[in-house]
Amino acid sequence: MEIFLGAFTAEWEQRKAAFLHDLTLGRRTLPEEDERRRRGGVVPLAVSTGMSKPSGFRLRTGGEGRPGSVRRRADRPMRARFAGLASGSQPAVVKMASFGGGSRLGAMVNYVSRNGAVVVENERGDHLRGRDQLSAVGDEWDHLMKNRAESRDIGLFKIAVAEGGWRADDDLFGRAREIVKRGLGDRAFVFTVTARADGSGYDVDGVTALRNSSGERLTADDKAAVIVQRRMASAGADAAFRFTGYGNGTDYGTSHVRSLVAVHKGKVQDEQGRTIADAKQAGDLVQLEWRNQLHSRKPRDVMHLILSARAGTDTAAFQSAARDFLGQQFAGHRYVFSLHDAHSDPKAEAEGGKRPHVHIHVIIAMRSDAGDRFETTIAAFRQWRLGMAEKARAHGINMEMTDRRDRASAPSYSRNQVRPVNTIGRTQHEGTSAAAEQRYGAKREDLPNYSATARSQAYMQKAYGEWLNVRQSQGPRTQQNFIRSQMVRLEDLRTTVGSRDTAHQEAGNSPSQLRTYLVKLTELVSEGDDMRHMTRPEFEAYERRVEIALFRAEQTMPPEARKDFDEIAQAAREHVNVRREIVELFEERSAAGKADNRFQDQGRGDPQDGKQRWNDAVERHGFEAANVANKALLDIERTREAIERVAAERRDEVPALKKELDLHIAEAAELGASGNGIIREVAEIDDDLKAALQLIERDRQKRENEKNTSTRQLEETADTGRGTPHSEQVLNRDDGRDERAKESARETTSHPETGDTTKSDPAKQHVPRLEELQRESDGRNERDHDDRER
Repeated sequence: MEIFLGAFTAEWEQRKAAFLHDLTLGRRTLPEEDERRRRGGVVPLAVSTGMSKPSGFRLRTGGEGRPGSVRRRADRPMRARFAGLASGSQPAVVKMASFGGGSRLGAMVNYVSRNGAVVVENERGDHLRGRDQLSAVGDEWDHLMKNRAESRDIGLFKIAVAEGGWRADDDLFGRAREIVKRGLGDRAFVFTVTARADGSGYDVDGVTALRNSSGERLTADDKAAVIVQRRMASAGADAAFRFTGYGNGTDYGTSHVRSLVAVHKGKVQDEQGRTIADAKQAGDLVQLEWRNQLHSRKPRDVMHLILSARAGTDTAAFQSAARDFLGQQFAGHRYVFSLHDAHSDPKAEAEGGKRPHVHIHVIIAMRSDAGDRFETTIAAFRQWRLGMAEKARAHGINMEMTDRRDRASAPSYSRNQVRPVNTIGRTQHEGTSAAAEQRYGAKREDLPNYSATARSQAYMQKAYGEWLNVRQSQGPRTQQNFIRSQMVRLEDLRTTVGSRDTAHQEAGNSPSQLRTYLVKLTELVSEGDDMRHMTRPEFEAYERRVEIALFRAEQTMPPEARKDFDEIAQAAREHVNVRREIVELFEERSAAGKADNRFQDQGRGDPQDGKQRWNDAVERHGFEAANVANKALLDIERTREAIERVAAERRDEVPALKKELDLHIAEAAELGASGNGIIREVAEIDDDLKAALQLIERDRQKRENEKNTSTRQLEETADTGRGTPHSEQVLNRDDGRDERAKESARETTSHPETGDTTKSDPAKQHVPRLEELQRESDGRNERDHDDRER
């Protein structure tokens, strides 16, 4: 039957007739009609070609029928993943940075675009540049934002108590605590009491959690204040209650509790009567005790996702792989992404930019145009890592999905558990609490961690078997070493997991914990074979880890072993002090090291650049000058490196090496004084070489002046010498030699031993030209005198 839509005057009648007609022909099903309604009347294409963009609405069956559920892709076999990791593949990193509401969308887009300085790409492939184009993202996504208000978790309150007749020794805190409990019930709170000067009563200022144990949440507005006031009045309290503010989350609560403690030092208590004396106690109270009571929630309209790869990964290939992954995984969702690396990031390294690894920031709308919301469960992130690794391999990047149970890795830490302390190179953090510091240290140091659940234990046992199978494939030695290290981590599972429950029941100062901390301390003290390559912030982090290990070991040390531990701690701190000296020495020598790299490629950087610098030096100064300068500078640098290597273990060899270093510096300075331009350029950034060069030039200038003076004196002596008796000439010669000896002694003592480069300089061990001229003149005078006597 053919339907003429023009026979229906109303639009809804036309749509209804078309729908019924399609149903009779079997062209449309009820799920498709549901999709059409949710899309606002847009009818999807009946046929999808290979060139069309995939629809955001997915028809799911079975257990995955509900919107937003994860559509599982087939896992890559464990043995294939392990073989890839052993051959050098990098793990796929897909991590969630934060959630936000619609009001945060603009700020998040500005962050990933560096305020418009970095190109941003959307799901359609459009490139957005500048603030004008970026500001349009919020308008396009507005219909997807629920803009749900965040929960009110923390309330600020004030109570005016009209209670006269109290004395100075009365327990005002105890009486005020009872009044607050009558109004707030079993909610957690802190408060302080301020007595009025006129004696008419006192005021109570405080901070409270708005949710109680039964789930009742106060809204911290006038209506909630009336409820609290009514409860206080029913208990007979003559007090006026009001809320002065509210906020969301532990950050808000921590800030205001700390402010209360700062203003009323030592006069802040909680609902149990405990005194909150400082900011640390205030933070621990909110972060550790109040957190679980708040049941805080924030709007989740958008998600900030980060895709990361190792430093040195092909940037273009990684960006293409990420584009394909996002297009497949988040089809139908709105998103924008941008790539950051050390070269293209306009943000300074000291401010957290120019990270050494390549990574992509993605801002995704949680709800699609069809109304679906994707899940952010552990299973979902596993599927995302699988998809990212698959796309990366398709673009020539060796990447594998990893599970932390594959190698018993420590659990990750959240951004609320750490704070950055150094952003130069790899970001250094410190924990916001003792537990957070321990978690951060375990992850950063890659300590083994074994799950207590039966399912995870079975998974790790299977992983051990697969690592064993991969090891039997007889790969290269480097792969075998890597596989063996992974198996060692999982071998401890058999002894660790079995005694896990018993270990948790032991006391905090158990011998097993003591041994663990001492082993950790030994590893830290022995760490640092490459300490001369550490920067100052890296060394400070190393020093802090040693102190933490000492503190933990001291806490578990039995009293009878305290004396031995003090010796261990003293030796460890002395070792750290030696390492500090090495770092300081490296900082002093770093400038000279950079100069040496101008002429010798040390295996770091591009060999073509080193060759080009050598060619430039030869072109400007000649091959002979460049070759001689290069050898002299290499001798200096090698001696300095030898000093750094032996400074920690063989200190008795340092003086001899320093003398050798002075000799090499003197030889190089002699070349510079003789006109070698390369040495002079290096001396501008090497303080030791510059000082030696200046000393030689001063000595040469002084000799030149003395030479001119002596020449004039010799001419005068030659003119008058014929009339002078021989005895007087000999006496004058002796006096002159004595004066020169005294002058030479003064010059020798005027220079400290550390700066005296003439002692070890072979070039300066030759007889000065002035003394040679003096001897020639004396010889001529003696011969003339002998001729006259004859």
